[in-house]
Amino acid sequence: QVQLVESGGGLVQAGGSLRLSCAASGRTLSGSTMGWFRQAPGKEREFVARIRWTLGSTYYTDSVKGRFTISRDNAKNTVYLQMNSLKPEDTAVYYCAADLGNNGSYGSWGQGTQVTVSS
Repeated sequence: QVQLVESGGGLVQAGGSLRLSCAASGRTLSGSTMGWFRQAPGKEREFVARIRWTLGSTYYTDSVKGRFTISRDNAKNTVYLQMNSLKPEDTAVYYCAADLGNNGSYGSWGQGTQVTVSS
């Protein structure tokens, strides 16, 4: 298993930026897929972005394309989510998750970090 710890959330005005980090421990993320998800109050958790660790290929949900960037640092075993041009509708708890088997199943989750975007 892997332990995931998110950080970097906070309060920001609309149009601002934040960078979330997800540090992994317990095993290397090589060969896995890492994802970011979010859950707004009263809504179901939704997929935001993912990165295939070895190839570095990325995929985003339509609502964040062109504004968010997912990346990883092999040496630090850490995945990032750079969020620019933030909107109030981006307000949510953001979670990182690991699909260690690269099979579409995210079995390890962090505790989440709150992102609040004021208008």
